[in-house]
Amino acid sequence: MKNIRATVSILTLLLTLPAYGQQDPFPLPPKDWPTPVMDQQKFSYLLLDRFEYRAQPGKDFAMWDAQGWFGGDYNKVWIKTEGEGEVGERTERAEVQALYARRISPYWYLQAGVRQEMRPQPARNSAVIAAQGLAPYWFNVEAMAFIREGSLSGRMEAEYDQLLTQQFILQPRVEAVFASSAEPERGVGRGMNHVEFGLRLRYDIRREFAPYVGINWTRRLGETEDLARQQGREVRETAIVFGLRAWL
Repeated sequence: MKNIRATVSILTLLLTLPAYGQQDPFPLPPKDWPTPVMDQQKFSYLLLDRFEYRAQPGKDFAMWDAQGWFGGDYNKVWIKTEGEGEVGERTERAEVQALYARRISPYWYLQAGVRQEMRPQPARNSAVIAAQGLAPYWFNVEAMAFIREGSLSGRMEAEYDQLLTQQFILQPRVEAVFASSAEPERGVGRGMNHVEFGLRLRYDIRREFAPYVGINWTRRLGETEDLARQQGREVRETAIVFGLRAWL
C-alpha cells in the first residue's frame, strides 16, 4: 500500500512540473509595494554648536564652534572650524579642519586629515588624528591629536545634554588642551595648557534653533600659566555667555 502511495505522489509531481516551468520563477513585485530603502544614499549635516558672546570683567569675547559632514553611513567628509577674539578687535584664534571620517562602531568615527590655524599669525598646518562619538551614558566626546614638525598637541572635549523638559536642556561641558613642546610666541607652554568648564541652559524653540545662556570658567595651567603672567594676561577667566545653537 505504501509503494502505491509513493508511486502516485511521484506521478503527481511529474505531471505538475510543466506547469511550474511555464511560470516566471522571479516575478516582479506588485506596483503598490513601497520604495525600497536606499542604503547607499548620501546625507549632509551642519551644526553651529556654539556661537556666543562672553561677557567678563575687563573685556568681552565672541567665539564660534561649528562642524559639518557629507557622506554615507560609513564614510564621510568632515569639516570643523572654531575661533575666538575680543569684541571689536582682530580674531585672536581661528582654525579649520578638513577630515576623512570612517565609522568604526555604531557610535564612533575615526577621523584623519589636516588642520590650518589662521590665527595667531603666522598661519601653520598640522596633521590631525581624531575620534568622535557617543560614549557610555550619552556623553558626546571629541578627542583630537595634532602633529606638526615633530611636536604633538591635543584637545579633548566632552559634553552632555540633560533634558529638564522637552525644550529646556542643561548642558555641562569640559575641554582640556595639552602640548608636548612650548611655543612662547603663542603663549603656549609644555604640558597641560588649560582646562575649561561650561554650563549652558538652552531653550529649543525648535530642535534646529536654540538660544542659550550660561557660565564659562577657564584656568591656564603649568608653563602656560607662567607665560600668561609674564604677558600680563589673566590666569583665570569667568564669563557669562549668551549664544545660539542651530543645525540643518
